[in-house]
Amino acid sequence: MPLTTVVEAKASDFELVFEKFKEDNPGIKLLLFLADKDPSTDLSWCPDCNVAEPVIYEKLSASASDVAILKAFVGDRPTWRNPNHPWRVDPRFKLRGVPTLIRWENDAITGRLEDYEAHIGSKIDALLAGN
Repeated sequence: MPLTTVVEAKASDFELVFEKFKEDNPGIKLLLFLADKDPSTDLSWCPDCNVAEPVIYEKLSASASDVAILKAFVGDRPTWRNPNHPWRVDPRFKLRGVPTLIRWENDAITGRLEDYEAHIGSKIDALLAGN
C-alpha cells in the first residue's frame, strides 16, 4: 500500500500528536521535520524543504509498503535558529537541519536523512527498505 497517513504537528502539540501517531500506525513510521510554510505562497522559508518535500511524497506514494508520515514543523527561521529549539536539544532527535526524514521503529530512530540528502530518491528508497 502507498502512503496511507499524513499527520501534522508543531512543537507545541508534538508530544500528544506523536504518541497518537505511534499507536495508530502499525506500518512504516516516518517523521519529517520541516520549516514552516508561508500561508500566502504555501512555500517554506527553507529552500531545501521546498525541494525535498515533493520528492519524498513521490517516493512514499510509490512504495509498496504501508507508510505513515508525521510532518513536524520547526517554526519560522528565528525560532529554528535558536540553539535551544526543542528538537535540537531533544535527545531522541538531535536535529541539526531541515528537512530531516527519520524512520521510527521500536521507539527509536532506525534511519535518517539529513537536510543535504533528504531529496535524493535512492536514499529515500533505502530508508523505506530499512537499509
